[in-house]
Amino acid sequence: MVTNHDDAAAVRPLTLAWVSRHLEVGERIIRAEALHGGITAEMRRLTIGTRDGGTRDLVLRSFVDPFYVGHAEDWLNREADALMLLTGTGVPAPGLVAVDPTAAQCEYPSLLMTHLTGRTVLDDEGVETRVPLLARQLVAIHALRPFPKLSASLEQGRPHLRPREYVALTTPDTVVVPKGADAAAWAAAIDMIRRPAPPYEGRFVHRDFQPGNVLLDVPPSNPAGARITGVVDWAATSWGPPDLDVAHCSTNLALLHGPAWGLRFAEAYEEAGGILAKAATERLYWQVRDGLACSEEVQQVAQPWREAGRTELTTRAVEKRLDAYVTALMDTPG
Repeated sequence: MVTNHDDAAAVRPLTLAWVSRHLEVGERIIRAEALHGGITAEMRRLTIGTRDGGTRDLVLRSFVDPFYVGHAEDWLNREADALMLLTGTGVPAPGLVAVDPTAAQCEYPSLLMTHLTGRTVLDDEGVETRVPLLARQLVAIHALRPFPKLSASLEQGRPHLRPREYVALTTPDTVVVPKGADAAAWAAAIDMIRRPAPPYEGRFVHRDFQPGNVLLDVPPSNPAGARITGVVDWAATSWGPPDLDVAHCSTNLALLHGPAWGLRFAEAYEEAGGILAKAATERLYWQVRDGLACSEEVQQVAQPWREAGRTELTTRAVEKRLDAYVTALMDTPG
C-alpha cells in the first residue's frame, strides 16, 4: 500500500504499476511525496521498501499540463539520453531508471530516476560561496564531449547521440519591457538581438543551469563548506555555446540576489577555467538575449522562488531587478 504525504502526491494507477515493474524483485513503493518548486512537470519522491527491510528513494517526473504534454516526448527523450550520457562522468546527475515519453504505459508522459541528496539553496546568505561552486560545476558540464557512439541507450531503442542544436525562442517582438523600465537601454538591448547570433564552437549545454536546478549540502556549522551534490532537470539539454548556460545562470543570479551577482558569474566561470566568446560584444549578445528571454516569463520564474521561501520576490520586485540587470549589461564598457 502506498502512503501519500498529501493529496497532490497521489500516484495514478497506471503509473504506479509502471513504476512497480521497474523495481527490483521484492521491492515495493511505500510512500509518495510531492516535490515543489518546478514549473513544467509534477515531481514526486517515491520511497521504496527494499528486500532487506531498508528503503531507497526514486523521483518520478510526469508532464500533466496540456501545454507541456505537447513537448513531453522531446523533453523526456532528451533528458533520458542526457542522464545516460552523464553516467560515470563525475557530473552529479540522477541515474535513469525508466522513461515513458509518449505515455504508452502511464497516464501521462513520465520519467523515473534515482534520487539525489541535497537541497536547492536560494537564500542571499552564502551566495559568495555558492557562485564559484556553480561556475566550477558548469565548466565540468561543458567539458563533456558527447558524440555518436554505441552505448547502453541502445537498450532504450535509441543510439546515444549528441543533443540537438539549441533553439532560441525569444524574438525582438516577444520581449516584454517591464513597466517603468529604462526605455533607451531596453531599446538598445532589443536591437542587439535583431542581429544574427555570433559564431560559436558548440558544446554540451544544460540549457537551464541555475540555482533552482542545483542541489547542495550545506553544513549548518560551516556554510563555507558547501558542496554540490546534484544537478537536475536535463530536459532541455542542447548543443550550443557555453555562453548560453553562463548567461542563463547569470540572469537567475541577478534576479535572486541582485544585478551585481549576475555580472559576477561570467568572471567566476572564467576563473574556473571556462572559455567564453572571445569578443566582448559576442558575450554581451548572449547575456542580453537571456535577460530579454526572462522578460517573457517573470511571473513563472518568481512563483517557485516565493514558494521556496523568498516571499519578497514578487513579480514586480523581480521585474525591477531584471530592468536593473539589463540596464547594467547595456552600460558595460566595450
